[in-house]
Amino acid sequence: MRIIVAAVLALAAAAASAQGYPNRPVRVVVPWPPGQATDIAARIIAAKLQEGLGQPFVIENKPGAGGAIGTEAVAKAAGDGYTLLAASSGPISIMPNLQKTPYDPLNDLAPVSVTCTNSFALVTRPDFPAANAREFVAQVKANPDKYAFSSSGTGATAHLIAELFNSMAGIKARHVPYKGSAPALTDVINGQIDYTLETVAAVSPHVRSGKLKLLGVTFAKGSSAFPDAPSLAKAADIPGYDIGAWIGYAASPGTPKEITHRLASEIGKAVKDPQVRERMLSLGLEPTSMTPEEMTVFLKKEQQRYGDIIRAANISIGEGNK
Repeated sequence: MRIIVAAVLALAAAAASAQGYPNRPVRVVVPWPPGQATDIAARIIAAKLQEGLGQPFVIENKPGAGGAIGTEAVAKAAGDGYTLLAASSGPISIMPNLQKTPYDPLNDLAPVSVTCTNSFALVTRPDFPAANAREFVAQVKANPDKYAFSSSGTGATAHLIAELFNSMAGIKARHVPYKGSAPALTDVINGQIDYTLETVAAVSPHVRSGKLKLLGVTFAKGSSAFPDAPSLAKAADIPGYDIGAWIGYAASPGTPKEITHRLASEIGKAVKDPQVRERMLSLGLEPTSMTPEEMTVFLKKEQQRYGDIIRAANISIGEGNK
C-alpha cells in the first residue's frame, strides 16, 4: 500500500510541476555557432515557446567537437525541463556511429519534438554533360571513379546522403571532403569538382544565379524551396531514395513526461503559425512536429539508418578534409 501511495504522490507531484512549468527562464543549448541552420531554427521556435509559455527561452551557443560539447552539456544537466537541446542529425544520429561520444543519444536525452526537416539537392557544375538526373547517373555509371563529389566533411550529413545516393544509383565516384559546405560548393561552381549533394538552403542562391545545375532533391515528397524540382527517387530512377536532415528539441534525461509533452504541444502550435512556416520555408526548412514518443521511434530509425550507410561505405573519420 505504501508503494502505491508513493507512486500516486509522485505522479501528482510531476503533474503539479508540469502545470507550473515554466516558472523561470529556460536555457536552450545550441551545440553550433550562431547563424547555422540548427541555431536559426531553434531561435524561431524558442521565440514562440516564450510567447506561449510566458517565460524567456534563452539561446546559449555552445559549439565544438561537431556538436558533441553542447549535446553532452544537456545530457548531464538536471532533468527538470529548464535545460533544452537544439538537437540535429549530426551529433544525435550520425556521430555516435562514427566515434565514441560522451553521451548515448538514445538514453541520455528526453526527446521532445522534431521541428523541421531539411531536404538536400543534387547539383553539378554547370557544364556537366547531363541534362537530367537519369542522364547524370548513366554518365557517371559508365565511367567508374572518373568523377568526383564533394562534401562538407567526412561523416557529415551531406557525405552520408551522397554515399547513399551513389550506392542506390549504382555509381562509383571519388569523395573529396572539405571543411564546410561553402568551399565544397565553391569548387563545384569552379568546375574542380563534378557534383555534390547539399542542403537546398545552401545551393539555392547558386542554382537561381545559374552557377549550379540542379538535377533533383532528396526527399521523395519534393522540396518547398524548389517546387518544380523532381525527387531523385523518380528523376534518377532509384525507388526508396528518401532522406534528409532533421532539427528538433530534446531535454535532459529524467525530465517529466508532462513537461516534454507540454513543450511538444507548444511546438506543434508554433509550426502551424503562418509566420513561422513562412520563415522556415524561406530557409529551405520543412516545418513539422512530433510527440515525444514519435520522436523516440524516429531517432532509433535515423541512428540505425545512418549506421547502415556508414558501415556499407566503410566510412572512417580518419579521412583528411580539405
